[in-house]
Amino acid sequence: MIAKQLLYRGFYFSLALLLSAFSLCAQHTVIVAADGTGDFRSIQEAINSLSVDAKDTRTILIKKGTYNEKLFIEKSNITFKGENANNTIITYAEGRDMFRCSNPDDWGVATMNIKGSDINLENLTIQNTYGLTARDTTIDCPSEQSMTKTKLVKKGTHQMALRTFETTRLKVSNCIFKAYGGDTVSPWNTEDGMFYFYNCIMEGWVDFYCPRGWALAEKCTFICHSPEAAIWHDGSKHESSKTVLLNCNFTGDNGFKLGRYHRDAQFYLINCSFSSNMADADIYQKEATPPNVIQWGRRVYYFNCHKEGGDYQWHKNNMPAGVGVNDITPAWAFDYKWNPRRDTLPTESFEIVTIKPTAIDSVAENMLLYQRRNGGWPKHFQDQKVNYKRTLSAADKSELRSGYADGIDATIDNEATSKEIKYLVKAYKLTKNQAYLKAAVKGIDYLLEAQYKNGGWPQYYPDFSNYRSEITYNDNAMVNVLNILQDITEGKNDFDVIDKKYIPKCTKAIQRGIDCILKTQIKQQNVLTAWCAQYDATSMQPAQARKFELVSLSGAESVGITRFLMRQNNPSEKIIAAVTAAVAWFEKVKITGYNFIDIKAPNEASGRDRVLVKEDSSVIWARFYDIKTNVPFFSGRDSQRHATVAEIENERRIGYAWYGTWPLKLLNKEYPEWKKKWLK
Repeated sequence: MIAKQLLYRGFYFSLALLLSAFSLCAQHTVIVAADGTGDFRSIQEAINSLSVDAKDTRTILIKKGTYNEKLFIEKSNITFKGENANNTIITYAEGRDMFRCSNPDDWGVATMNIKGSDINLENLTIQNTYGLTARDTTIDCPSEQSMTKTKLVKKGTHQMALRTFETTRLKVSNCIFKAYGGDTVSPWNTEDGMFYFYNCIMEGWVDFYCPRGWALAEKCTFICHSPEAAIWHDGSKHESSKTVLLNCNFTGDNGFKLGRYHRDAQFYLINCSFSSNMADADIYQKEATPPNVIQWGRRVYYFNCHKEGGDYQWHKNNMPAGVGVNDITPAWAFDYKWNPRRDTLPTESFEIVTIKPTAIDSVAENMLLYQRRNGGWPKHFQDQKVNYKRTLSAADKSELRSGYADGIDATIDNEATSKEIKYLVKAYKLTKNQAYLKAAVKGIDYLLEAQYKNGGWPQYYPDFSNYRSEITYNDNAMVNVLNILQDITEGKNDFDVIDKKYIPKCTKAIQRGIDCILKTQIKQQNVLTAWCAQYDATSMQPAQARKFELVSLSGAESVGITRFLMRQNNPSEKIIAAVTAAVAWFEKVKITGYNFIDIKAPNEASGRDRVLVKEDSSVIWARFYDIKTNVPFFSGRDSQRHATVAEIENERRIGYAWYGTWPLKLLNKEYPEWKKKWLK
């Protein structure tokens, strides 16, 4: 099945930014908004409003929304800029074979049809969904050269998201292209076509990326659902025509093949990576009918390309004589006729990574030993907190391996699994050791699998005994997971190394997590307040965990939850209401003029104690507040509620964070900045 809607880092902008851009360059910028808040409701209307002969670039800013329209772009010097590729979607459904039954050529076969030059596309999803719901069908086809004048159109027929006609220069960044058949991205112009794609995702069936002329794809992800070929090239007009793929990633269905050609072609794959399930099949020549003469021979070149699980023989370096890695620049890719990075002709170099031996990180190596088969990590080993700097004996390793298969001790408590994933992606970036990246990805799979349908996460998975099954905000367990998933979708904090195919999965999990958070925010007399530390997994009602962790509003965990909601771009009204209410609650329950300090206590077995003392300048919050009255309370291992911390046993007084300053930075700095941005 085709991957679900993808999300990845892009250029986000709010309505305020749009209006600002409009005020600065009103004569060159128009705004499209499906909800009627822009200059036009449809993109085609905006295109039609532009003059034909303008020499300066015009910008069409497209607000988030789904635009069900087929676009015809015959004018030049236009930038189409969406809010981001996840929420700015241009979609149409048309099969090429069906279209050609009543049309003489391909003009109009795609969702986006381009004849103009110097066209820029940014932050958009462009898709052709014909094959999503279509079935193989026989239709009347007057143009068919047959006695019956009918034609069988298959659901997987060529269906183009993008098709160019005589376009000289096309520049695309942060875009998603997908179709449910072949030829998804078809920039065609063998004479002088030059096409640049940066940080894009392309998905489809056979030959779904098939440029003609000169093309450069940089940091792009290709998702292939065909056993025949993902990429294709036609460079038959000029010997120097080429398609260059730099720092790109290929993945897809089991046994997908990399590429093919049936006309003269020239492929350069530099620093590309391939998933382990690709076929052992080099880019190959497919015989055409009638056969084409390949006048310049086979030209398929690789440098520093690798496959998960080990390279195939044909992945080895084989750059042609006279072409060194340092010679490869953006301008070189287009025969020095164009530099898409600057639209000038400097000899700007690519970022070329030389092949290095696999490096080792000792902490990361130990993390690999502790990881369970289900992808998670334990927080304890031999009744001690896991220490990755510890040297394991042969007996230790044997004991550790004994729990590998069942993974019953895998957890997100005390930052277990979360901290390992974060460390491993950083270690991978430093060492390029694929084992670390593979382990991190396996950990991410564990997190996604462990999520409940209601959006929450249990403290342990798959151990659901006792309170381990509860939806757990305690110690920021669930928020730690959500922040990792958010980092993946945004490509932040070293998570840009994760395959972009995880973006739609993480996006869905995040939304479910937010839904869970909003549903579990406690109301007092219909007024939103804060959150409890844990909730029943089925009823989503507040629940008790350990004996001293009774049902209560949390002055600590509620901070992490609020911060996560504040991290959301373009927050919904529900998120804004949740954040505003939580901040109001923090202000309401703060304790002024007191501090919770450590003191020496010779009469206690521990030799120390923690006490609440007066301190005029101090502001603190209690860990537990009564869910109805907001009165702080404390509980020891007897599970009884006490009015003061002095009433519980010394072991619990010094062994738990009963008071803290958790919301202080949120209230003084983070919330005012967030409020200024979103509450206008």
